[in-house]
Formats: sequence, structure tokens, C-alpha cells
Amino acid sequence: MPFPRLLRRLAPLAAAAVLLAGCAAVAPGAPGERPRLVVLLVVDGVSQAQLATYRDQYGPDGFNRFLNRGAWFAEAHYGHAYTVTAAGHATILTGATPRRTGIIGNEWRDPASGRLVYCTGDPAHRVLGHAAVPLAGTSPANLRVESLGDVLRAADPRSKVIAVSGKDRGAILPAGRAGTAYMYQAQTGRFASSTYYMQAHPAWVEAFNAAMPADRRFGARWEPLLPAMAYARSAPDDAPGVAPGGSLPKVMGAGRDGPGPLYYESLLASPFADALVLDFARAAIAGEALGKDDAPDILSVSLSAHDYVNHNWGPQSRISHDHLLQLDELLAAFLRDLDRAVGRGRYLAVITADHGFDSIPEYEKARGRDAGRRRPGETLAILEAGLAKRFGPGPWARGWSAHGIFLEKARAKERGIDGRSLDGEAVRLLREDPAVAAAFARADLEDEGPTTVPYLDAARKTWHPALSADVQVIPKPGWQFTSYTTGTTHGSPHDYDTHVPLLLFGPAWVKAGRLDARVGIVDIAPTLAAILGIDAPSSSEGRVLPIRP
Repeated sequence: MPFPRLLRRLAPLAAAAVLLAGCAAVAPGAPGERPRLVVLLVVDGVSQAQLATYRDQYGPDGFNRFLNRGAWFAEAHYGHAYTVTAAGHATILTGATPRRTGIIGNEWRDPASGRLVYCTGDPAHRVLGHAAVPLAGTSPANLRVESLGDVLRAADPRSKVIAVSGKDRGAILPAGRAGTAYMYQAQTGRFASSTYYMQAHPAWVEAFNAAMPADRRFGARWEPLLPAMAYARSAPDDAPGVAPGGSLPKVMGAGRDGPGPLYYESLLASPFADALVLDFARAAIAGEALGKDDAPDILSVSLSAHDYVNHNWGPQSRISHDHLLQLDELLAAFLRDLDRAVGRGRYLAVITADHGFDSIPEYEKARGRDAGRRRPGETLAILEAGLAKRFGPGPWARGWSAHGIFLEKARAKERGIDGRSLDGEAVRLLREDPAVAAAFARADLEDEGPTTVPYLDAARKTWHPALSADVQVIPKPGWQFTSYTTGTTHGSPHDYDTHVPLLLFGPAWVKAGRLDARVGIVDIAPTLAAILGIDAPSSSEGRVLPIRP
């Protein structure tokens, strides 16, 4: 379906999009010139395998602009074990794994108090214009390293770093400490920053929100872009383990009288959320004059909808398949607007993801594969019983935290039990669990020497000595620790979670072609730093990729 037809279904674009579309084309930059704007596009929850599967159905100017005319690293992986949204977003522009960033999960337990810590939570700040919500994301206080944007702004304070996302962690972590983050708010359908960044929104943000773009999607229909036979490679809507509501067409706000918090939240699992984020990104380009002078800027755009779609209905589903086709057309329009507003030869764009996705376990079991769900409480109860049998009455297992388990070391000390003995027995018991591929104790995780033990290197990179639990747990391929009975998730060191797209487009700086050597997502930050002519972030663990023309 041509993009104009999709556009009519989505409802009118924000005024900023119209402004950008009307701009005259900008001449390409001079040879050797730095990019005026670096655009990072993070598709939340898309694996390399899923993105490549539908390549023949994409248009020429969305994903295929990168796949056919850009640099495509076909074996790009995260190195850490607990592959979740916050950990991935923290890695991309710092070049560091969780053992350095301190972002070990979306949330975790404080080792001393046991209180829940949210990755971007900060009680010292609040979201502008919105009621306070417990554990709301408001600042990068928990991010322990500098980002590419921090280095860029330190080198030239004229440079701007703007990040926007459907999730607070998808904006705050790429923005780093010196950038500015804007997040979609499911309470109101508006975009907002926090008092960490400013005391009041600039006029362009107020104008964008005043137009109520989320409200204009009420009643919009999400229809498949292609005929039914085009989705034959994906699972039928009634595949086992799929959550309700995964069939198309869908009407936004169906059964509701009008826009409200539940409607605004429901948009997140649809291409309309991506359209809103991209519209806001357009408004930021115009409002902040990004890419308009010789001080390079960074725009990070995290597109969250695919993660919500996959959690509910799985990456094998037809609705997930169609969502990527919808996103392809939205990205094509956004890139064409960038061509006009900034200049095709003056910006560098990167597409990647924060993690991949496992298929729905029941779907995999129906295909004869070993897969399943394991309630975290079941594993904890068996561990507790085993430790009590060895060391006497407990409790010994304090609970889960970021795919790890805290143990009662204080109780062990009181009883004269060596902490390493407690850890070792916990590891032995966990390895007997039918859902566990591996488990590692603190002594294994603290050692940074070379290892050939399966999963140990990934576990070390996901583990932070001051924040993480005593024992780190790795699920078996196809198995998930979850209390949900439908849908699916991510968070393992297996290829379906670590193997994500890494695509770059910018002919002045990037040589086109597919490269099959294994690379890391930690390589993005030092590579962009080299192109921008600045130092890599100080905690970066990556290397500069071979992309020069």
C-alpha cells in the first residue's frame, strides 16, 4: 500500500511535520565535514532475524534504505545476559555494558534495604505537568557512566542532544546527563520532560501538545497493509499462548466514549504510538533547529510499540509482522523529511534495537521444541527448601532481582556459615531446575579473566558488584521466568534476545554493504565518536567499526 494511503488512515500529522515536509532540499555537506545531525532510531524489541524476514515486503526508503544502500552489520549482538529495555538503551550511546553503566535491569532491588529501584526513578524530580507516579522515570541519576551526548556537549556546548520515546527509560538513558529527554505520558497522551532538565517546556513542546495529536487517533483503524496471503510466513492469530486482541483490523479506543488514560495507554501497542513519537521528533528538529549549524547535534528516537506488540502477541504473530511493515512506511516518511529539513548528505542515521524477543513458549512447544514458562516463585521455593535442608531453617533466599537471587548472607554469618558455601549450594540447586541453563555465584562473576564457560562472560557483563544479586541465573533457551500465562518476553543471553539490527546510513561517512563479522552494540558509541571527531565515552568497551567509505 502506498504511504499516502497509510497516512490518511493515521490522521493528520502534527504541524511540525507539515513544516518539515515543506522545506526546500538542503545541499549536501562538503567533503570531510562532520554530520550536522546524528539520528539514532531504536526499534524496541526487534531482533535481526525478524527484521530480515520481511525484507522483501519493505518499501525502498525505510529499512531498505539501510539494508540496500547503507552499512548492514548482520551479526551485531549485545554482550550482556539480562537483555531488557533499560540495559540496552543504556549501552547504545555509552558503549558500556551493565557492569559499568549500573543499569542492570528495568528495575532491581536495593541490596541493603530490599526496596525496588526503577532504572530512571529519581524522587528529587517530577514529570512536568503530570501527577506524581511511584517509580516514575524522571532523571539519569542511576546511570553511572557518561554518554556520547555528554562528551559531545562538553566538547561544544552549542551541540544539542534530544531524546524522545514512548517509554521514559527509552528517552532518559540515551539522553545521558547532558541531553534532554521527552517521554510519552499514558496519563494524558502528551509528551513531557522532567524538572531534571527544565522547569517549563519550550513553546514548541506546548504547541505540539496543545494540538492533542493522540486524541486525533481516537477511532482510527489499524488495518493490515497487505492481503492476507502475504502474512502466511507468520503464525495464525489463534496460535497457542497468544494474548487476546491480536487480530487485525483494530479500532483505537473501541468500546470507549472518548480519549482517556486507558485509551492513551492502549495506543502504545500500535503503529499510532510510533507515528506520535516520530511527529514529536519532527517537532524537535524544527523547534530546536537541529542540524542547522556546524555544531553537530544528536537526536535519539526510541520507538516502543514493537515491544508492546511482541509482549502480547509474540514476534511470530501476524500483527507483529504487520507492525514492522507499518513502521517501515513511517520511517520512510520520516527519513524523507530529514532529507528535506537537514539535507540527505548532512545527517547520519543509525537503526538498532535494545533487545530481541523470544517466541511464545506454547507456540514453540507445538513445533516440537523444548520451551516453557517457569514461575519465579516456584524456583525460589525449591531453592529455599534445598538450602534449608543443607544449612537449617531459613529463610535463605531473599528474592529475585534482575534475573538474580539475593541470599541471606547476614544469617549465614550469624551461624558461622561461609558465604561462598551458601552461594555454591544455591548454584548447585539452581542448576537442577528444569528451566535453568546456568547459574553463577559472586566469586565467578567478580573474576574478569578469560573464560570458556558457557554464558559466564555474558553474566559478568550484566552483573554489577554494588547492585546485583548474589547469584545470577540464566534460563534455558526457549524457557522464561514469568508469571504470565500468555504472551512472551526477553531477557536472556540467547541469540533471539542478543542478536539485533545494526544499520547505518550516511554516504559521506558510511560505506555501503553487508558485513558478516560479529560486532557488538557497544561499538556504536565509539564509532559515532570517531565520525564526530570527539573522544569515545570514557567507560566504552567497544571499538570503531569499519564503515569508512
